[in-house]
Formats: sequence, structure tokens, C-alpha cells
Amino acid sequence: MTPASTPTVPLAGRDVARVGYGAMQLTHGGHVAPETAVALLRQAAGSGVNHIDTAWFYGAGSCNALIREALAPYPENLVVATKLGADNTADGGLVPAQRPEELRRQVEANLASLGVERLDVVYLRRLDFAPGIIAEGEQKVDLDDQLAELSALREAGKIRSIALSNVDAGQLRQALPVGIEAVQNVYNLLNRGTEPVLEACREHGVAWIPYFPLGSAFSGQRKVTEDATVLAVARELGATPSQVGLAWLLAHYARTLLIPGTASADHLTENLAAADVELGPDAMARLDASAG
Repeated sequence: MTPASTPTVPLAGRDVARVGYGAMQLTHGGHVAPETAVALLRQAAGSGVNHIDTAWFYGAGSCNALIREALAPYPENLVVATKLGADNTADGGLVPAQRPEELRRQVEANLASLGVERLDVVYLRRLDFAPGIIAEGEQKVDLDDQLAELSALREAGKIRSIALSNVDAGQLRQALPVGIEAVQNVYNLLNRGTEPVLEACREHGVAWIPYFPLGSAFSGQRKVTEDATVLAVARELGATPSQVGLAWLLAHYARTLLIPGTASADHLTENLAAADVELGPDAMARLDASAG
């Protein structure tokens, strides 16, 4: 039997636990009471989570405000990663915000809402292809221009590490000379369309943070937890289907970091336990052979 994960992966100068927490669900849809969200964040931190993923455009800063209320003053080993590239509309939707001056404003908004002087990790969320909104017109910005702006912000001490989200392998390679900490793309057991990007991360030692790790409600995104092979392996191991899907990701690349989101304390505990699930060679082979 082989363990699903090594204990930690370096990220932004710290060693972070391989299962972290994605905070989007705390504000997306407006179904989580603020006191519940704060309690969940504190539960995560108390359970060893020291990697939290957010964005200012998650609720126009409200998600960041919850993180600040729950965890500030922040522990020295905590990495809070945020994303740039979109902005909120008055009705709660999202619009592209890809221009360099917009990226700079978003950095300042993240700094203010999180209450920090420097952001640990900043993802440039490109909007060239689905899922999500697509950049058009003046929002179709050259990647090098965006990276130049982020590099200037890093030089000014406002961000520590630059990362990418929703990119292809060519864009990652184009950005590598700037210094890329991590890549965050759609990827899971049943959707391996961004495997070339993962391979580029392997080649260059870049951390890999798959989002929708168990699928999603987006069109064309199947749910990993409903796959027959996943269900069979879960029964055999006495694990849950979600734990098997997450454990496969951890075992797939040593520098994978997970940020599953949930608004449930029980699901949070379940997700964190995925780091302890061991997948043997037979289980891995069967899961690898699942439809990708």
C-alpha cells in the first residue's frame, strides 16, 4: 500500500498541509450565516489547515472579511492564496477584470479586505476558455502585460508569489521565466483535459492545485463521487467516495495541493481525512483506468 500523500508541500515559503480549504462556498449563494462561516474557518485552522484559497470577488470582499475575522492575527505558517481577474456586478454576478490597472486595484482590495501588507500567493485567473466567464474585447489582454504588472507588484512587496489559474501548457511555459509558484486548473479523476498543464508542472516543479476536484454542477462536469469504480474502491477501503477521489489526486503528483470547499463541518472533517487514505497498486490502476 502506498500513502495518498506526503505530509506537506512547500508553498510561498511555508510547508503547507496537502489538504487545505477553498473558501468560496462561504459566500457563494449567500446560504452560510457569518457566524457559521467563522466557526468553520476556525475549525479548519484548528484541524491543521494552513492553506486557504479565496478571492476578493467572492462576495465583493465579504469572503476575505470572514477569513480576517476568523483567523487574524494570522499564524506565521498560514498561506492565504487569492485570485485576480474578475469583478463583481451589482446583482452579484461576475465580469472580467483582466487589464493591468484592474489587477493592481484588485491587489489593493485584497490587501485591505484581508488586513495584510503583502499577499502570500496571487493567482492570475485567465478567462480565455471555460469554465466560467470569457474575456472579450478590451478584456482580452496579453499575458506578458499582466505578468509585468504582477512582477512590479511583487517587486514593490505587495505580493510574495505569482501563480496562474485556467491556463494551458503553452501559457504556463510562457510565464515560467517570471517565476510561477502554482497553477490552479480544472482537473479530477473524470476530467483530465488539463493533463498537459499538469505534466508541465511536473517538469518544472510547480505546485498543482486542481479545482472542481470532485466535479461540479457546471455543464459537462461529471461527479467523481458517482463513478462506479470510485464507489467500489470506497467500499473496499471503508472510505467515502469523496475521500477516494481526493486521495487519487494526492497520489497522482507529489506537489498536488487540494482546496476542497464545503459549508459543512462534517464534510470538512471528511475531506481532511482524505490525506490518510491509502490507495494500493490495484486501486490506483483501476482508478487510473476510469474514463478521463
